[in-house]
Amino acid sequence: MGTTFLLSPLSGVLTDLMGLRMTAVLGGSIAASSLLISSFVTYHVDVLCFTYGIMYGLGASLAYTPSLAILGHYFKRHLGLVNGIVTIGSSVFTVFMAPLMEFFIKNYGLDGMFRMLALFTFGIALCGLLFKPTPLTVTVTEAPSRQNESFKSLLKRIINIQIWKNSKYRMWALSMPVAVFGYFVPYVHIKTYIEYKFTNVNNNLPLQCIAATSGVGRLLFGFISDRKGVDRILLQQISFYVIGTLTIILPFVNKFPLLVAISLGMGIFDGAFIALIGPIAFEFCGSAYAAQAIGCMLGLAATPLSLGPPLAGYIYSLNNSYTLPFVLAGISPLVGATLMFSIRFQKQGYREPTEPTANGHLPLVITDPNNPSEPLRSSKEKIHNPLPSL
Repeated sequence: MGTTFLLSPLSGVLTDLMGLRMTAVLGGSIAASSLLISSFVTYHVDVLCFTYGIMYGLGASLAYTPSLAILGHYFKRHLGLVNGIVTIGSSVFTVFMAPLMEFFIKNYGLDGMFRMLALFTFGIALCGLLFKPTPLTVTVTEAPSRQNESFKSLLKRIINIQIWKNSKYRMWALSMPVAVFGYFVPYVHIKTYIEYKFTNVNNNLPLQCIAATSGVGRLLFGFISDRKGVDRILLQQISFYVIGTLTIILPFVNKFPLLVAISLGMGIFDGAFIALIGPIAFEFCGSAYAAQAIGCMLGLAATPLSLGPPLAGYIYSLNNSYTLPFVLAGISPLVGATLMFSIRFQKQGYREPTEPTANGHLPLVITDPNNPSEPLRSSKEKIHNPLPSL
């Protein structure tokens, strides 16, 4: 998960360089290949750290960002609901993948499970072939060729630093790493916590409940976020406040049914957090730069998100109690949600044009061949189908 998030900025850049379709297909192919290779090295943990931890994380990262960015090319009014429908897939699969994986390990071994997952994952590459960004209309007098484009101009066109001039996006992207520092702690440790505190119960049930209601939350909050006048940032703040509070309560629960009820609540607001990432990025940066906006935010969140669960495990090992790890993990979303209030005091700042691109690339900026740093402004001629060389 840390690799997936950490490499998300790279995914955002590649979508602008290669296009949404090619990036998604490449990501799915790398992820499927890594799982297949992992099936042959199941007794070499050091190798698995690369094939499964890094290589699979790279593939997942390249596939995930385009899957959210493509939505803004086709949906504006109902973007939140569509985002919820798309992301519900992970919730549905989480419910039955855990028992399915246990079945494969028991009957076919770890190598058989990896091959089964590789087959499933190759479907990502096939689905990526369906990504077809909407066409672009640009204004030109004389289009310079790519060969005449300076490296500096190309770099500026690929890596969009302008999104960081948008103060609202900047504050949102900087608040998220704080909010997710302890976010995954209950998801990683809840099964061990149940084994530690309860007996003769279904250890997988709370996690399955989180996955199931997360799907409901993604649809519900996706639908709500599309309503006119709804503050999407406020919805995400509420989700973090609820998740943080329930995480703090978790270690003080002594009855398993109550633990299941808390898991159901955490799942609903987990769905809210996930469903709102795409719509908020589109709102701040427009569809043309949503891929980089999402990628950069996830990249910033990668390190704290990755450190949270092992740090919680270390604290548990010191006193053999989950009380302090869960309390500290719950404080993190509360602080992050509070920092998001600063977004309301920021001006919109710089905002890129929101026109989607012809092939998932950045909007084409045509400049004067005699002065490449200055875009042409006088022409009224429209090009509806840019030449293949562009």
